[in-house]
Amino acid sequence: MKNRQRQVIIAGNWKMHKTVRQATVLAEQIQSALASERNLPEIVLIPPFTALSTVEKCLKKGSMKLGAQNMDWHDEGAFTGEISPLMLVDLNVQYVLVGHSERRQYFGETNTTTPLRIKAALAHGLKPILCVGELIDEREAGLTDAVVSRQVGAALGELKMDQFAQVAIAYEPVWAIGTGNNCAAAEANRVCAVIRKTVAALIARLEDSAANDEQFNANHLPILYGGSVKSSTIAEQMKQEHVDGALVGGASLISEEFVSIIKAAQERVKQAAKAATTAAR
Repeated sequence: MKNRQRQVIIAGNWKMHKTVRQATVLAEQIQSALASERNLPEIVLIPPFTALSTVEKCLKKGSMKLGAQNMDWHDEGAFTGEISPLMLVDLNVQYVLVGHSERRQYFGETNTTTPLRIKAALAHGLKPILCVGELIDEREAGLTDAVVSRQVGAALGELKMDQFAQVAIAYEPVWAIGTGNNCAAAEANRVCAVIRKTVAALIARLEDSAANDEQFNANHLPILYGGSVKSSTIAEQMKQEHVDGALVGGASLISEEFVSIIKAAQERVKQAAKAATTAAR
């Protein structure tokens, strides 16, 4: 695993948009536009809960994956309005967002609840995408690194070695989400490097972390950037060492724009495939 390539992931978070019919049309448009493409990144569509079943049927025709926007940590119970991991698995969901800033801001998500969701997702074979990021006042106070490190440590601090390989992280500066204020690529890369260093420290504390070079390590972890991602900015972001894809919001609701973002990330996948072929000779 020493030379393992990090997975490139482009995930589209549709948030509270699209009826079932609209979601079907969008999923089919994206699927059709990419039907003849090869060397694509991992593509994850994350529609609202009401459209999961319908979108899942669309995705059976191709390689795209299905994700959910949130998940409770209980398997069942008197938790009105919540969705359990068992329900997601029943719909063939493969990814789930955990700790998105809008869940933290509006719905009481905290550093105490994120690890509960992470562990529940992993226990049921779901791949969590942990979302971390700072508020504008935290950035202006010079607290960005401390905030994201604290969020990562709280959510992943109790994981075992083999569980880290099933997790992705999305750095989403809250001040950039839906505002049009895109974080500069170099700065996004710097913060993603801080996140990677934090994960490395968590792994180093595990008793089995020093077993051998075949172990999963922080350099294998996919870290995405999210926050007003557009086709006009993704190419520069994908050139960054520690940015392995994107969690896309508004731009994922427009098929042409989302496909353009995917194709920009595709170049990274092609380069990695070429490098791997050369190394194998």
